[in-house]
Amino acid sequence: MASLSVLTRALSHRNAKVFFTASLVSWTGLWMHRIAISWFAWELTGSAFWVGMVAFCDLAPAVVVSPIAGAIADRTDRLKLTFWSQAMIGLVAALIALLIALDKMDIWLLLALEVLNGIASSFAQPARQSLMPGLVPRNDLTAAVGLNSLCFNVARFVGPALAGPLIAIAGVWPAIAANAVAYFVATATTPLLKVSAEERQGHAKTKSLWGEMRDGLRYVAGHPGLGPILTYAAIVALLLRSLPEILPPYVERQFGLGAEALAILTAAFGVGALLSGIFVSARGKMHGTTKLAVFAPAAISLAMVGFIATSWFPFGVLCAAIMGAAMSVHGICAQTLAQSASDPAMRGRVLSLWGLIVRAFPALGALLLGAAGEAFGMTLPTLAAVVLSAIAIAWGIKRLPAMARVLEGEGAGDSSKR
Repeated sequence: MASLSVLTRALSHRNAKVFFTASLVSWTGLWMHRIAISWFAWELTGSAFWVGMVAFCDLAPAVVVSPIAGAIADRTDRLKLTFWSQAMIGLVAALIALLIALDKMDIWLLLALEVLNGIASSFAQPARQSLMPGLVPRNDLTAAVGLNSLCFNVARFVGPALAGPLIAIAGVWPAIAANAVAYFVATATTPLLKVSAEERQGHAKTKSLWGEMRDGLRYVAGHPGLGPILTYAAIVALLLRSLPEILPPYVERQFGLGAEALAILTAAFGVGALLSGIFVSARGKMHGTTKLAVFAPAAISLAMVGFIATSWFPFGVLCAAIMGAAMSVHGICAQTLAQSASDPAMRGRVLSLWGLIVRAFPALGALLLGAAGEAFGMTLPTLAAVVLSAIAIAWGIKRLPAMARVLEGEGAGDSSKR
């Protein structure tokens, strides 16, 4: 394992300091928002289905929007697209906070506003992530992707740690208002980034938007490394990453606890993800990244079994930390491979598919898990997801050597010279 100097070197660049500081602020607000919205939906309905539906409405727009957003991110100014999409996220959060504070919110209006939030986020993700190769030298890209994930997981710890006590003392709307403020801060820092023209826009407009979307899908589907690794990540996201999106029913039904316990569990996911993220990011090499991406879901599966098998909250927290750690390993490695192996002109479209995977598939999984949980309780549907994931993991292990040769070898995109 390389020294942590790999990470500090990537963070030494001015652009990286601005970018990752804004990311940490905005994602802290995001996790405060997620905790508050999830708990508000549970208090409002008492239904695991509706909690899953709220997560679905936030994340599922990526199914429709992400391919469009990725094509737009490749043919427009990515910096401007980042600015306006982040501003929209802040405005939607401010409106949700205001309506809850005035006691004007119902479940249907909440679902509609979360759809708007999901649409804006689907545009922000590929635009912002596509800027990353322009923020640091190419030999620091792997560390920068790791830093990006670390920021997300630090926020995943800090956000719930702030939101839990705040919700207990003042209710949910101040936590959502904090997200609005965080995104307005991130929006204000976007013009401070100095990114070269070629990295701000992937290519000149060559054909219709729909034609470029089709080109992006064909590119990924025909790529011998990107196609399989993104397919594997989608299956993992559907079956194994949905549990953190629908925690309130587990907290109340399995452990008999409230909002502060929800915050502790969410923070445990973040702590585990942070620690494993430091390990993966500081490796300083591409070799072995595919293997980590393929095997990490096995650890997620085992920890999920432990989580649903216990009513002892401290053990549940430990299992959540292990799940968070393994999810972080899988996510950082898969995103690093997608980032480095893709052609620069296709990067926005490839990363939009990655955004679709990490947003829409956990949302769909949460909706299915919540619906099944209403009928059968949470234990059996969760076990069913674990059993199905074992088939996917076996497929991933079988494809591992071929994927590794393409994704880690000399033919990997424009960034293969390491």
